[in-house]
Amino acid sequence: MSATRARSLPDCRPLLADPDDLTLVFQPIVDLAAARIVGYEALSRFPGTAGPDVWFAAAADCGLAAELEALAVTKALAAVPLLPDDTFLAVNVSPHLLGSAPLQDALATRPDLHRVAVELTEHAPVDDLDTLRRQTDALRARGALVALDDAGSGYSGLQQMAVVRPQVVKLDRALVTDVDSDPVRAALTEMVGEFAGRIDAWLLAEGVETAAELAALTRLGVPLAQGWLLGRPAPGFAALTPEVTALVRTHVARAELTGTVAALVRPVRQSDFGEPLPGVPPAVLVADQGEPVGLWLSCPRTAEPYTAPVSLRVQATDDVTDVLQRALLRSPAHRFDPVVCTDPTGAVVGLLRVEDLANAAAGR
Repeated sequence: MSATRARSLPDCRPLLADPDDLTLVFQPIVDLAAARIVGYEALSRFPGTAGPDVWFAAAADCGLAAELEALAVTKALAAVPLLPDDTFLAVNVSPHLLGSAPLQDALATRPDLHRVAVELTEHAPVDDLDTLRRQTDALRARGALVALDDAGSGYSGLQQMAVVRPQVVKLDRALVTDVDSDPVRAALTEMVGEFAGRIDAWLLAEGVETAAELAALTRLGVPLAQGWLLGRPAPGFAALTPEVTALVRTHVARAELTGTVAALVRPVRQSDFGEPLPGVPPAVLVADQGEPVGLWLSCPRTAEPYTAPVSLRVQATDDVTDVLQRALLRSPAHRFDPVVCTDPTGAVVGLLRVEDLANAAAGR
């Protein structure tokens, strides 16, 4: 390493023998709706088996916290020109160190902070929130996004969110874990997401590790995500694998159908109207162009088959509650008849049972 380069990097001796002992890896941040990478988070790595939290804690113990963070920020900003098109880079900064000379010098190494998200990563109480607001406003004036980590983890984090008004809000990892099976975590995710929307911020879920968590987050409308399921930290700016892209698209497509009757459609036989009636109900009687004109049903009391008119026809993209309401407004004689579901061309897709509609509406 040249002497000139050594002088340009923050001095972290005696914690690090060489600035190159701190290396960076980059974890992708994924736009779920588009199934594409929109950013990367720069993460620090060190020699040996100790994790970065141990190294940063050691730096704080020996009075080098600002210098070590500044070294990481300097190296991260140097990687911005290498970013793939239409992506940003998130760099981590502790709020209480943001105004320190080493951090300010590190951030000054790149005056133009477009394509950079400064992520406030520590939610220990900040003594002067007004100063923090001025510091983050100054970063925005230079083009940076401001992100807030671990939203929903405590009162201090909510205070910072209210004062800083970040453009990206990262959902606390503790809320992401098992969000698919814990209704409390799901409710808190919705709450944080609604708050983020009110301040015009993007919600980003970190630590997504299972397909079930991904499915729950897409159903809850979380727009951005990162985690080992989507892409592990890597030395370069890795692309999404085809398998991950397909997985994301599948769950997004399923989430888009949540609240519609598509998932409730039951297959049904079709029989040409005017031909001999099929032996075992149910069936849909169709005219020459395939349009439904009658139902072949079984009486729930006597099990005797009978014909009934098509009293309600809907499409797979219609809302569950709306279809249920329309079904229950039919005449008493046909109120509980199956509802015919068709595609946009009018062709029969299947039948919807009123009890299925009621159960789905009750679970929303």
